[in-house]
Amino acid sequence: MQARVYKSTGTWYQLVTTDGSKISARLKGRLKIEGITSTNPIAVGDWVDVERDENDVVITAIHERTNYINRISPHNRNLHHIVAANLDQSVLFATLKEPRTSTGFIDRFLVVCEAYHIPAVLVFNKIDLYKQKDFEKLEWITEMYRKIGYKVIHTSVEAKLGLEELLSHLKDKTSLLSGHSGVGKSSFINYIFPNLEIKTQDVSEWSGKGMHTTTFAEMYDLPFGGSVIDTPGIREMGLVNISKQELSHYFPEMCRLLHGCKFNNCLHLNETECAIKNEVGREIHEERYINYLKILDTMRE
Repeated sequence: MQARVYKSTGTWYQLVTTDGSKISARLKGRLKIEGITSTNPIAVGDWVDVERDENDVVITAIHERTNYINRISPHNRNLHHIVAANLDQSVLFATLKEPRTSTGFIDRFLVVCEAYHIPAVLVFNKIDLYKQKDFEKLEWITEMYRKIGYKVIHTSVEAKLGLEELLSHLKDKTSLLSGHSGVGKSSFINYIFPNLEIKTQDVSEWSGKGMHTTTFAEMYDLPFGGSVIDTPGIREMGLVNISKQELSHYFPEMCRLLHGCKFNNCLHLNETECAIKNEVGREIHEERYINYLKILDTMRE
């Protein structure tokens, strides 16, 4: 029997079978060690085979993933953690205040999406809190990402602004919802599913950062078709299995220009005849180039 993983708590998995039945299952012992290189052998969104033994339902096989998003494990930086699998798109919730999402974090997230060929949508939430200077910043950030080719949506879950446009992009797709704690992911899901009453919390007054409300990733079927995967708030997005030489390939506006660099292994730092550096401030936004350099500086050899 086949089923899809809707929630993982580490030991037990909540599944929905192909006939719509909801079941709980545990992982068969041998699957915990065979070929598993991540901290979690099974992720939300995975398709699995299950069978009943004497006492429980057990997962006997994991189907090959079409894609997945991963990050460095927050508990062990030498391991990676799969956030979700088999996605049609990722939706990153960001805010310019309460809490502030940096473009550096956004660009790290987009690099991961590009590396695994997952289309990304940027949602700037809480626009009801913005003052004039915030809207001016929102305008240039929006222009920067739209010029690259990313879909950008402005919303306020609290004031119910822009939500219909966002919902239209979720229809009939499996979408990962991600972002810092406090940016409004859980509030958005409560808007779609008012009966769920997912716990939400305000931003910490002393730190200005969101506080975690979602403990485990969980998938919800949308009433109009498709599904969303709510994830715990991410404080940082560590890159996995991406080399310094590859990084610029995952900045679309840079990737289009790489053929113009004199050296095949150009890192776009101090090399001569670098097509990337020549286009900073023109085809390549200065903010994006600065974030590229910051990410490059944190990467291991």
